[in-house]
Amino acid sequence: MDYGMLFFWLVIFAITLVAEILTAQMVSIWFTCASAVCMILAGVNAPRWIQFSVFVAVTALLLILTMPLVKKIKKAPEKTNVDINIGKDAVVTEAIHNEHSKGRATVGGVSWKAVSSDGSVIEKGEVVKVIDIDGAKLIVSK
Repeated sequence: MDYGMLFFWLVIFAITLVAEILTAQMVSIWFTCASAVCMILAGVNAPRWIQFSVFVAVTALLLILTMPLVKKIKKAPEKTNVDINIGKDAVVTEAIHNEHSKGRATVGGVSWKAVSSDGSVIEKGEVVKVIDIDGAKLIVSK
């Protein structure tokens, strides 16, 4: 029995299992399973090249076989309260000049820094459409 390789696979197993538990994003489960198989191979004294080849093969096979399941399980990112403003109308409260880094608009009763999507100047009082949000800044168009 190759105790050095058995210990090596045990360490890989433990690290990847802990990473999987901490992230809960299915990022290392394939490595965990493959290292478990390789622990068995190390226990029966399989050559190291076979152990590493099996590790790569099992990881790749599990990744290919489970990818459709993982995509189905993972949800689309949830929209935040800010995202509900996309598509709404906003009123320009300070003229929007992208070049001068000036401009504010109000949407839903909240004042935001605003920039024009096409770089055009938008005067105070105009109604614009919110097309995106970048951090704390509305991206608007006429």
